[in-house]
Amino acid sequence: MLPNEELLRKIREYPREKTLLAVEMIASYGMPVGADVFETVLWIGRFIEAWKDEYRLIYRREVKIEICGTMEAKDANIRQALIDLFPRTGGGKTPQIGTKKDPGPLYGVVKDIWSALGVAVTTQRILNRCSTSQNATPA
Repeated sequence: MLPNEELLRKIREYPREKTLLAVEMIASYGMPVGADVFETVLWIGRFIEAWKDEYRLIYRREVKIEICGTMEAKDANIRQALIDLFPRTGGGKTPQIGTKKDPGPLYGVVKDIWSALGVAVTTQRILNRCSTSQNATPA
């Protein structure tokens, strides 16, 4: 994972040929929040401003519905559903992740990177549906 300042620099420098920035957005559910939530929202705004191109905010509820088909999904459910999307090519008990000696396609995915992968998969599926519906021919 990158510090926010470094990610901001990379976003500014990234070549944008028809690339969409997908960002996980925080939703308010009426509960009190702390300073860390406000700081996260501030960084989201900075990332979007630095991008200067098309972006999409993805809420956690969208990830839950898209990946697991239910709002009741927990992080462990989302993680397992993401694992199930990938080929079992590595070693160990979870070959999609694999081992250091025999890594799978998800080797090195840890902590917040699982959330980022969920946002990426959700965004791609949404874009695929939009593309398919725009290209559909009337019956």
